[in-house]
Amino acid sequence: QVQLVESGGGLVQAGGSLRLSCAASGRTFSSYAMGWFRQAPGKEREFVAAISWSGYSTYYADSVKGRFTISRDNAKNTVYLQMNSLKSEDTAVYYCAAGGFEAPHPNEYDYWGQGTQVTVSS
Repeated sequence: QVQLVESGGGLVQAGGSLRLSCAASGRTFSSYAMGWFRQAPGKEREFVAAISWSGYSTYYADSVKGRFTISRDNAKNTVYLQMNSLKSEDTAVYYCAAGGFEAPHPNEYDYWGQGTQVTVSS
């Protein structure tokens, strides 16, 4: 069992930056691939980024590539999402998730956090 708690969301102007954190409970965090997803009002949950259990492999949605960076610190049981050059279309609730494989599909993940709101004003 893994429990995930996101933090770091908030209101930011377009062009600004935020860093999201996702703290995991349990001693098995380092064995899980981690992903970030987001869901805007009226839209389906979409993939943002994923990272392998070791941190060596990362994947990004085309819409955030070059602007967002996913990283993890297994010693701290935490995964991060650094978001730069934010746009109004990045506004959404952001969720972290843990699973066995760094896939872009939500159904590949077993555990989810409660989400944190990111609002980008134009």
